[in-house]
Amino acid sequence: MSFAILLVSLLTTPERTADGPRIGTVYIVEVTVPDAAHRAELVAAGYDVSNVRGNVVTIYAAPDEVRALEATGWPIRQVGVQPAPPEYDVLTKALGVYHNYATLTDALNAYAAGHPAICRLSSLGESVQGRDIWAMLITNNPDVEEDEPEFKYVATMHGNEQLGTEMCLYLIDHLLTNYGQDSRITSLVDTTAIWIVPLMNPDGLELGRRENAHGYDLNRSFPEYPEDFTGTLYEGEPLGDAGREPEVAAIMRWTADNSFVLSANYHTGELVVNYPYDDDGKPSLVDSPTPDDLLFEEISRLYALNNPMMHQQSRFPDGITNGAVWYVIEGGMQDWNYRFVSCNEVTLEISTVWRPPQSALPTYWADNAEAMLAYLEAVHMGVRGVVVDGETGEPLWAKVTVEGNAHSVFTDPDVGDYHRMLLPGVYDLAFSAQGDYVPQTVRDVEVQEATATRVDVALLDPDIDNDGTVGATDVQLVINAILEYPVPYPCDLDGGGVTVTDLQKLIVIALNRQ
Repeated sequence: MSFAILLVSLLTTPERTADGPRIGTVYIVEVTVPDAAHRAELVAAGYDVSNVRGNVVTIYAAPDEVRALEATGWPIRQVGVQPAPPEYDVLTKALGVYHNYATLTDALNAYAAGHPAICRLSSLGESVQGRDIWAMLITNNPDVEEDEPEFKYVATMHGNEQLGTEMCLYLIDHLLTNYGQDSRITSLVDTTAIWIVPLMNPDGLELGRRENAHGYDLNRSFPEYPEDFTGTLYEGEPLGDAGREPEVAAIMRWTADNSFVLSANYHTGELVVNYPYDDDGKPSLVDSPTPDDLLFEEISRLYALNNPMMHQQSRFPDGITNGAVWYVIEGGMQDWNYRFVSCNEVTLEISTVWRPPQSALPTYWADNAEAMLAYLEAVHMGVRGVVVDGETGEPLWAKVTVEGNAHSVFTDPDVGDYHRMLLPGVYDLAFSAQGDYVPQTVRDVEVQEATATRVDVALLDPDIDNDGTVGATDVQLVINAILEYPVPYPCDLDGGGVTVTDLQKLIVIALNRQ
């Protein structure tokens, strides 16, 4: 028997995988392994790994898993135990204190009631134990779908990592109280649909556990690629929310119902911005870049550079890391966002302490405030526009692809707007829509450093008169649309008779002359 097989047989408990379930007492342990090869095997063995620092692996382990780890003979140290319900001030809704579910709910309702012109509070669904998963929308016209990018922050999907909840509350307060007073905040709210979910795992918070009330790690419970899906939402791949943990299913449905461009989820336990892929079929310690790797490095660095503590730490250069280089996780939220709905998402680890003392909350806000705003503003970089039906002007659900990049983004079908984040440069963009629409390519689009370059596109269906066939009438309608030509335009472009190919060429000419 090989070492790898022997190790996995020793370490893996057949009734449990990395996501769970782990009910009852869960121990937080640090296991010191001899070298990188042993570390990679341990990470892959089915435990709920929460951190890797050199050859020290932090694991949330049930009692039987602790016994299996002890059997390896490697040094093991207990650093915590669950459940460990935190202490709260059960009355206050103020900033600078830790909130429980009830005081958080009161605070969010108060913000929504106090700022009705730019704020809406809604429930995405309920947790295992029936608590609402609250989502706050902040934008200048919260009841209207507009041509603007959609952004989201999600916090505390691990119930014992509550710092992100408090940072989200600080951000909500900052945006709402400074709107109309601060030009930067006002512009951001006027041009962006900003969604904030401060508490994804309310049961875990109340129980003092990492997992939800079923004992599952929510950041190991999203659909996995390619086991659960290979296509995208746009291509008709089923959502796959059935049978998943209710908190995960709620986030999936909400994400699929919107057209998020950029996102981040908050954690504690380390100081680093972790970008996709977390899992691309390679082992831990091996770089697993997305087609947008340079973009992810740039936006991750943007957050880290604006967070003094994160940037100054020395374990991760510039305070950023590819997820798989750190350690592989399967079923993570950020990979699902990028692969399935084309939302760029990173994971923000903002404290080496899982739950810093309450007195430190103002300091953490000071460290993260500018980073949160700068990362949010990054949603406006690249290329933007609307894709519509060239005959009716109605918005289309369309695909936008950058030549040389395999990753496509999609329009919001409500408005037809797309927001393709890109670094400065010159790009060729291809636009297509389902059905008989003629694809269109727009070449030499120059992207600048600041605001997004605008490229609006109208696509046409070759059957313009909607009689079920493509014929001479359709050709004449296209020619009529090119009235800028001083002389009649030839219909038969290739000398082989009027065909659909001729019509498509005419349509492309018409579109490029608009």
